[in-house]
Amino acid sequence: MKPLILSASEVEATPIGVAYGTFMQTLIPATVAPDFSMRRFTIKAGGSMPNHTNTVEHEQYVLSGSAEVGIGDKVYRLKKDDALFIPAGVPHWYKASADEDYIFICLIPNKEDNIVLVDVT
Repeated sequence: MKPLILSASEVEATPIGVAYGTFMQTLIPATVAPDFSMRRFTIKAGGSMPNHTNTVEHEQYVLSGSAEVGIGDKVYRLKKDDALFIPAGVPHWYKASADEDYIFICLIPNKEDNIVLVDVT
């Protein structure tokens, strides 16, 4: 296995279709690392990601900005240098503050991940 060194500026940011103003970069893909993938998310100021579940856990570290993040039935205010763990199967959503982008690193295990939108009505 070879090391991988790259700049995030070299990795294409893909829009997340069901989200508003949200983009993902896969920095370290499953084809490179055997256990975890590393992704960088940018939620533009005022942007959001809808309530959803994943069949894999998430470990996240906030690089910049702030956001309300709903995990289960609680809402948290996260900011730069906060870390969070979202267990598999727990509903979660994001709403970036209106004044700056919310950017975070997200690690997930290299397993099949089924994403299901959660109806909140």
